[in-house]
Amino acid sequence: MNSIAHDAIALAIIGGTGLYKLAELHDVETRQPVTRYGAPSGPIRIGTLAGRRVAFLARHGEGHSVPPHKINYRANLAALEAVGARRVLALNTVGGITAHYGPRTLGCPEQIIDYTWGRISTLCEEEGTDVLHVDFGDPYTPALRAEILAAASRAGVAVVDGGCYGATQGPRLETKAEIARMRRDGCDLVGMTGMPEAGLAREFGLDYACLAIVANWAAGAGPDPDEQITLQEVLANVEAAGAGLGPLLHALLAEA
Repeated sequence: MNSIAHDAIALAIIGGTGLYKLAELHDVETRQPVTRYGAPSGPIRIGTLAGRRVAFLARHGEGHSVPPHKINYRANLAALEAVGARRVLALNTVGGITAHYGPRTLGCPEQIIDYTWGRISTLCEEEGTDVLHVDFGDPYTPALRAEILAAASRAGVAVVDGGCYGATQGPRLETKAEIARMRRDGCDLVGMTGMPEAGLAREFGLDYACLAIVANWAAGAGPDPDEQITLQEVLANVEAAGAGLGPLLHALLAEA
């Protein structure tokens, strides 16, 4: 297959838990770049979707072998940049905290709070690198968020506009007390991979937005505060909510 020009990538998509491939991709080519930060979580699959070239990377690896705190976020974004991506749509599987973010909901948050620790969170880590003080007041690129929401409207896919994503360390789920604190802090969603990915995307100069897929109620947040969260429930809810992804992506790429 012919090499794909770097400027041909209309959109890069990073898939989260339960989203290890993009079935809609056709004419797929595999790239396995090694970056100055090391290897990404897995191969980058580049194919055609809605007549546009799209790059897909499974954040946890295609076999879900990389836990949230061990993901090489810098290498993932550097690898996407290396194949020509300038716009990144992050698909994040999350728990819902507030009422409008129940299971099987899709949402496009506009803010984030970082509760993670110990992760390499900047391109300024190595000695001698330039110190970057990037503006992060709006952690998700407003123009890309607007495009996603407009595409959802055109496709007839319900997406909640706004809210705050709380990024926790993982891989364990949160306690009820932790979720109660996050609710007091203003979080609507909880996930384990939103940071440092969003901050690094800003340092790379990439347009970046999150489409959150609510897989379950966070601990103590749902109608049954004692409900136990199971992997089977999470995967079933991701699959159900993910039914809207195909139409939304087609609508988004049609305007790209």
